[in-house]
Amino acid sequence: MEQITSENLQEKTAEATKSRINILIENIRKVIHVDKLKLEYIIASKIAGGHVILADTHGVGKTSLARALAGSIDNSNLKSPDAEIKIEPFSRIQCTVDLLPQDIIGFTRIDGKDGKFIFNKGPIFANFVLCDEINLLTPKTQGSFFQAMEEQKVSVEGKTYSLPSPFFIIATMNLEGAHLFPLPAPQLDRFMIQVSMGIPGFEDERSIVNQHSRSDGWQTFESVLKGEELILWHDMIDKVTIHQELVDYIVKAVRATRENPYILNGASPRAGVKLSRLARALSLVRGLNYVTPDIIKELYVPAISHRIVVKENAGVPIDILADIINSITVGR
Repeated sequence: MEQITSENLQEKTAEATKSRINILIENIRKVIHVDKLKLEYIIASKIAGGHVILADTHGVGKTSLARALAGSIDNSNLKSPDAEIKIEPFSRIQCTVDLLPQDIIGFTRIDGKDGKFIFNKGPIFANFVLCDEINLLTPKTQGSFFQAMEEQKVSVEGKTYSLPSPFFIIATMNLEGAHLFPLPAPQLDRFMIQVSMGIPGFEDERSIVNQHSRSDGWQTFESVLKGEELILWHDMIDKVTIHQELVDYIVKAVRATRENPYILNGASPRAGVKLSRLARALSLVRGLNYVTPDIIKELYVPAISHRIVVKENAGVPIDILADIINSITVGR
């Protein structure tokens, strides 16, 4: 009989997690064509408690992807951290230039009958929040996400309200268009990863047309996971091993962005924290109970590119970052 140790128990748990996550991935890909690798990144970010930017041009399926991910997870049995506030499993914020902070986080009003103050929650009170076209928001309204993304709380007129667990924001961002407002650096730094779905090749685009030209494409779509599983996986991340040599590798790679002659503003220490946690989450997604150097190297560009500002005419951030990570070696 096989001897049960903490190591092989963790390995079996990680393998079981990978199997469940593959079910989630295949369910999403039933209704939206998306690269499996990028979907792994998004799911890892969600498990890690981070948030995701989908930065692309119009019409590549950003909103459909968010809808499929949200619809694949049943959060109906999760309890609200505040008994007075009902938490929605999913909410969508369609961003426009005239949206105000209270349209997102909520506001307090006076009840006309008894004169009591009543809090009207905003769409931020959900397990899964789709913020569609976030860079259409004015800087003032973009600021309403700061506390929610960092502390999982919002403050309205001096009172603080807790947001639920799991809590996940996926924001779509257009790269071209009128009336766009750049996201401030502190907000970009709060997103764990930025992913571009990209323009598909001919065969993939043909599959998209065949799949999405049918009116009944979503009729049989349903959830395949419970929200409780996400919370369990979130707690498992701390048990994924990351050796000190790999922590040093992350720190050197992040610090190198502040010393590079082509980068105006480098990544903050928060970037290293997010990259470490994301690497452990992606390891879990792939059925590993430890982080490898290759996983860190693979995640470095999508986890850091939105956190830096390059100098004028210095080149593309992803190329600069690729050169940086290729020049750094891992310890023994």
